[in-house]
Amino acid sequence: MMKPNQYPGMEMMQGLKLDLFTQAGIEAIDRATLDVLSDHGIQVSDEEAIGIFEKAGCEVNKDTKMVKIPTWIVRKALSSAPRSFYLYGREDERTIEQEHKGRVHYTCFGTGIQVCHYLGGGNYKTVDSTDADLAKCAKLCDWAENISYFSLPVSARDWAGVGAQSVHELLTSLENTTKHFLHIDPVAEYVEYYRDIIEAYYKGDRTLARERPLMSMLVCPTSPLELSYNAAQVIMKGARYGIPVNVLSMAMAGGSSSVYLAGTLVTHNAEVLSGIVLSQLTCPGAKVWYGSSTTTFDLKRGTAPVGSPELAVISSAVTKLGQYYGLPVFVAGM
Repeated sequence: MMKPNQYPGMEMMQGLKLDLFTQAGIEAIDRATLDVLSDHGIQVSDEEAIGIFEKAGCEVNKDTKMVKIPTWIVRKALSSAPRSFYLYGREDERTIEQEHKGRVHYTCFGTGIQVCHYLGGGNYKTVDSTDADLAKCAKLCDWAENISYFSLPVSARDWAGVGAQSVHELLTSLENTTKHFLHIDPVAEYVEYYRDIIEAYYKGDRTLARERPLMSMLVCPTSPLELSYNAAQVIMKGARYGIPVNVLSMAMAGGSSSVYLAGTLVTHNAEVLSGIVLSQLTCPGAKVWYGSSTTTFDLKRGTAPVGSPELAVISSAVTKLGQYYGLPVFVAGM
């Protein structure tokens, strides 16, 4: 009889290990990253964030908006970032733990802007995705045992340009799944609305909403080496409101970062660490992931293939980096 949480081949897989770095190798990537942050810096396109970096002791050029982050500030920030935190669902049994070197969890990851309807007889029709499509996806993922928490698989295009689209997507997701919701398209000026919706669920109890947020947010630095206004504001507001933030780089080797994967890892690492530093300077102990959807750039087709072998190698490498820093890790692909 098969044991719980077991599948055919698990016994064989338990002996499989992929180790991309020697200790010296990972320390070399770390040193190169710290050199980039302290000597070159990162562009921060938000005045409030620049002020926080400057107050903490970073060197700031207000004309170019470049912020140089000393190594001691990076190390101090990493020491205050939690090694684990909970992603709360509307039902206690749907709450999961994101933990440094902990259990692997799975989520859907998008966000698509169209859906394909089967018309019968081998015929399909592709149309823009709607709020109703998002609700159906949420219900499906709520049922699926192998999905631990819900992320936007499609967007509510019928709300685009009509209302606060990302707020409607949050509300629709929470209404149709009891699992935790990771908002992968948050908008800085709407974060207070997200917080208000969580507080409304807890009947206005702001403390409980902060301690047990039903949602988290994902933001991407802009490669190469920029924290945009939206990313910086989402990171800071997430820290203040107790909402976990996934700082996820989408560097593209050969496009927005070095064609060499080792160089891309340095760019990726600098971008993610700069966001994590900002979160910890804003509120020490703020809950953050070390995230990645970094891949290669297809120079022939002008695309970023997330199904490429290189993405798998990069995801394995950045997982090791996130573990090196003692953080929960989120990566794209398998």
